[in-house]
Amino acid sequence: MKNTSQKVGLITATSLVVGNMIGAGIYVLPSALAAYGSVSIVGWILSALGAIVLAKVFGNFSKIIVNKSGGPYIYTKEGFGDFIAFLVAWGYWICIWVGNAALVIAILSALNFFFPVLETNKIIAVLIGLGFIWGLSWINSRGVKSSGRIQVVTTIFKLLPLLLIILLGCFFFKLENFPAFNITGNSNMVTIPMVATLTLYAFLGMESATIPAEDIKTPEKIVPKATMLGTLITTLVYILGTIILFGILPIEEIQNSTAPFATAAEYIGGGAAGYFVAAGAAIAAIGALNGWILISGQIPMASARDQLFPRVFRKENKRGAPAVGIFIGSVLTSLVMLLNFSEKLADQFEFLVLLTTLTCLIPYLFTTASYALVLVENKYNLDKRIRGMVLAALGFSFSFWGIIGSGEKSVFYGLLLLLLGIPFYILMKYNKKKRNE
Repeated sequence: MKNTSQKVGLITATSLVVGNMIGAGIYVLPSALAAYGSVSIVGWILSALGAIVLAKVFGNFSKIIVNKSGGPYIYTKEGFGDFIAFLVAWGYWICIWVGNAALVIAILSALNFFFPVLETNKIIAVLIGLGFIWGLSWINSRGVKSSGRIQVVTTIFKLLPLLLIILLGCFFFKLENFPAFNITGNSNMVTIPMVATLTLYAFLGMESATIPAEDIKTPEKIVPKATMLGTLITTLVYILGTIILFGILPIEEIQNSTAPFATAAEYIGGGAAGYFVAAGAAIAAIGALNGWILISGQIPMASARDQLFPRVFRKENKRGAPAVGIFIGSVLTSLVMLLNFSEKLADQFEFLVLLTTLTCLIPYLFTTASYALVLVENKYNLDKRIRGMVLAALGFSFSFWGIIGSGEKSVFYGLLLLLLGIPFYILMKYNKKKRNE
């Protein structure tokens, strides 16, 4: 039984969702979207609708499976059993520690605005990157409350610059700056899926509150609220922020800017405002790294309890934190970061995002399918079953579409990582059988 004093409430759980979804990517993503025109707003809306459907599925599942940590892993296990659940946990765990390396790169890229030496001096960049990984790992090892405080503070400070630009930008909005609907030269049918896929990565993490469910007060009430509320807040920030940005700056300037929100802030309030937004981008990535380090110990812990991961991952310290799992995940993140430091920061980030996208989407696919199976197996009333099945079908379709749209390389690397987990699964099942004999 978890220590009640260590459990967190709605504000912290919502901050975990918002904080894990909003990293530094939103501060630079409009530059890529500007090449498509205002059709990118449609892409945001489509991705947001899919994310809201998935958030509803995860929220509903948290009411069926109450007070169990593990999120996608535990939900998939309910419908499909050990093997598929293991693949979800394996892929998701890899997604986390590889994705955390991408977040470290994003932090360094944001800090490069203040300290250009980080782009040229790899030793200083590595030391600062490792400092963030291990400093936040230490905070997370002190329990979910300590991590939660950091998450709430960083979420507030990452949202503040974006909200100020959205509010103040209304006074600088010029309709003539707004780009044409589709400037790619391709048809809308070709372009809309492209921009929706591009925006999809920004919504990964809406399930974050379901993963440490045992550390949340009355999880059957708070987890679904935090999941939906966090997804809606993030959606509004993404869409409104992009619309305002398109109305403040000419499309060519957005395309050529490495930090379009900072450029817009300078236009609104001068150089100091630009620095304020650039600091927000760094804080956004720091907050996301903190939240995902928290998650990095939870997924393998849930799997280890079912003897599908090594027993060492089950260990919790006196504060109820899976400190060993956090430590192992952070070692792996550090290695991924070090292995990629021969490339430019932007190139590293792009590769790591490519590597993690599929391994995050597959858990969504199986969770929605598992939700449909659970609805069939349990004797719910017909109306609830029909609504649930429609929801599951929409979530499954969106996840499948996201996997297809993530590109051949993403599918290749993602499936390769999953296949590498099969020998590990066979070994764990063999060990489990030997222990039970």
